[in-house]
Amino acid sequence: MSPETLISAFVTLFVIIDPIGIAPLFLSLTPSHTAVQRRVVALRAVVIAASVLVAFAIGGQWLLEVTGISLPAFRVAGGILLFWISFEMVFEHRNKRKSTTAERAVEDEPHEDIAAVPLAVPLMAGPGAITAVILLAGRSGGGWVELALVVMVIAAALFVTLAILLVAVPIDRLLGNTVRTVVTRLLGVILAALAVQFVADGVRALAS
Repeated sequence: MSPETLISAFVTLFVIIDPIGIAPLFLSLTPSHTAVQRRVVALRAVVIAASVLVAFAIGGQWLLEVTGISLPAFRVAGGILLFWISFEMVFEHRNKRKSTTAERAVEDEPHEDIAAVPLAVPLMAGPGAITAVILLAGRSGGGWVELALVVMVIAAALFVTLAILLVAVPIDRLLGNTVRTVVTRLLGVILAALAVQFVADGVRALAS
């Protein structure tokens, strides 16, 4: 994988995970936690999310083969899904949906370990992120070296996510709603362009 491909993969996954958008949800889910307890929750959530995403990165190709779905077809479908996520980010629908999802997960199935549900799944390792890692693993060619690079990209994106969650309180105070909205919209535009590229690659492969 070229450096440009690795950077594109990191940006794709980072934008989909959206740690800047997760940070206020993380704070709202841990209002009575101490700073130490929040660090533990953040670390556990990142480890669980990493385990889920790595599993799909390694086993995603096998899953597609078992279900009879070609990689080009999945690229088109996955690109459309990622484009919808970017649409939600640009028009400020995604954070509302994620907040509602988190609240329902806690209310409908209360967990003592909120690191697993809803922080890790579905906020970090949700359908968009899972789709992205399968697409990235497929783009890499499926070799073990390339898969290792995809795993490194997952680790890097989640490491940055962890770093942001560890300083979520000052970041939330510093950014505020206005700056956070602007950043989310800009990331949404970037994700839209990446999603179109996935669709274009899939259509090109189907047509060849």
